[in-house]
Parts: sequence; C-alpha cells; structure tokens
Amino acid sequence: MWALAALFLFLSSCVFGPGNFQSSHSTDLESRKIKRIAILPATGFSAKAKGSQSDPTWILTQQLYSTMSALPNWQIVADREVNEVAAQLGQGTDGTRAKRLGELVYADAVLSGRVLRYREREGEELGVKNPASVAFILELWDVRRGDIIWSARFDETQKPLSENIFAIGEFARRGARWLSAEELMHEGVKKAVQQLHKVLYGA
Repeated sequence: MWALAALFLFLSSCVFGPGNFQSSHSTDLESRKIKRIAILPATGFSAKAKGSQSDPTWILTQQLYSTMSALPNWQIVADREVNEVAAQLGQGTDGTRAKRLGELVYADAVLSGRVLRYREREGEELGVKNPASVAFILELWDVRRGDIIWSARFDETQKPLSENIFAIGEFARRGARWLSAEELMHEGVKKAVQQLHKVLYGA
C-alpha cells in the first residue's frame, strides 16, 4: 500500500518539461568583444502595482541583475547607474532605448526583457488547482552596431511528472513540489543567463 502511495506521489509531482527554453545567437560573438553589459528595465505584462515587488517586469529585471552579477568575465552596469539615466531614454522600441542606454552608461551591450505571461499558481507547494505559468523573451543588443546578437525565450507551465516521465532529473532537483511563478521565472532566468555566459565566454 505504501509503495502504491509513493508511486502516485512520484507520478503526480511537478517537473519542467523539455523544450521550455530556446535561444539563438550571432556567429561572430567573439569579434564583438562584449564585456560591459547594461540591463534595460523589462517591459510587457505587468501587475497593477507597476514598479513594485509584485510587478512581473520588476521581478524579471531584479532576477537578471542578481543572476548575472554572480558570474565572472562580464561587468554588469549597476541598477543605480541605469536608474540615474532612465529619464533620458525616452519612448521607442526596445532597440532604440537599448542603444541609448548603452551609450549613456558606456556599455558594450544591453540586455532587454519582455514578460509575455506571468500566472501565479493556485494552491500550495504540494498540490495545486492551477500551476504557475511564465513566458518571457530576452534580447542582447550590440550598442555599437545596434543589432540583436543573442536572444532567448523561456515558456513553461509546470506539469506533473505523469505527463512527462522523461523529466525525472528535473523532478528530483526541484524536490517534487509546485513552484510559484517567481520561482518558475527564476528557473528560466538561470537557464538563459548561463547559456548567454557560455556563448560569450565559452564557460
């Protein structure tokens, strides 16, 4: 009986399915010599309290800062420095604002982000009515040339292991629990930042 109960818990536990992350990049990244990177405040889907700690765009921006700052080789422009020139960015596309920001803070590249979906789980860690669901896009802009040299998309709605038995490794790593939307977004940010760091510096 205990074995059956354990099997049921195993099969109903949550995982991240494969294919939730895709990216592409320019073939000449080495020649671009990207070292100093600024982070443009994210845009897109926002909570009512825009700019607050419950705003998904604020959450994405802060997660990018904390995750990128922990890695070597690149220099991340401090958010304080970005905030000081934010009023000078004006309106326009992400590309236009990214180039302007890069010029103002002397960055080689600027990372922009857009939140496409941010749905909080309904329920608790061990059982949910509806799981968390998050989607966002990141783009790295070369300030000097003004083009996108790397982009990534994370799109995940957490699913039970019974729907994807091949994701046992992810199941074990996450401790068989349902994540909040903020935690799910952080999973995507870590995947994206680690992949970007690897394509830029080979490590």
